[in-house]
Amino acid sequence: MKNFFAYQTAAERYAKSRPYFHPLVIGKIKEFLQLQELVAQALDVGCGTGRSTVALTAIAKQVIGTDVSKEMLAQAPSDSHIQYLEAPAEALPLPDSSFDLITVSLAFHWFDRDRFLSEAHRLLRPSTWLIIYNNGFSGQMKENPDYENWDKQSYQARYPTPPRNNQPFGSEDAQQHGFEFVHQEAYSNDVAFTVEQLASFLTTQSNVIAAVEQGTEDNESVYSWLISELAPMFKASTATFPFGGSIWYLQKT
Repeated sequence: MKNFFAYQTAAERYAKSRPYFHPLVIGKIKEFLQLQELVAQALDVGCGTGRSTVALTAIAKQVIGTDVSKEMLAQAPSDSHIQYLEAPAEALPLPDSSFDLITVSLAFHWFDRDRFLSEAHRLLRPSTWLIIYNNGFSGQMKENPDYENWDKQSYQARYPTPPRNNQPFGSEDAQQHGFEFVHQEAYSNDVAFTVEQLASFLTTQSNVIAAVEQGTEDNESVYSWLISELAPMFKASTATFPFGGSIWYLQKT
């Protein structure tokens, strides 16, 4: 599967313009696992520009963040509790049974599932947790229902979503790799964007990256087109956009 994030320009946009929702999810993880103290060692796989890794330090003493893209890792913030490592999710050069918690944020659909799950099982200590979570844009604006039609008919038509692994994943899949699928939790979060912030966010999506870094368009032209299309839909300086996702709790058996 293509790596849509192995470009400095895409990584810079990602670091600057993606919503920082991760602390919300980490709080839910802390509550579900009933953590009374920090876990000793956590691993964040597919960490990108490190936002999910930084958030994980709220429940872990030491965190390793891994990603296959050195360009994304170059944008990750330094932290005394974090070590970053360039490595694919399916072949992590780390010792067996060395982690109390593994998280994956917004990346599972890019992995070779079988190989990654085998790695996760190898790296976790007995009865510890692999937690996979995502966060998706609804394509809706609360203040203007016309936005949804534009998103589907104009934006997605011009920039279709690249292929990824969106196959269902459930208890049987988890069991085949030595995990129990203990719980699934849905959540939602709203994000307030100005027109410029929304346009910048949309340029971080893999469909635009495919058109720009792997295609024939340039980011400035895409951004200008987005501003011209989006500005008439804003009724005030900011608008509210629903996001949301799910959290999967898999325990090593």
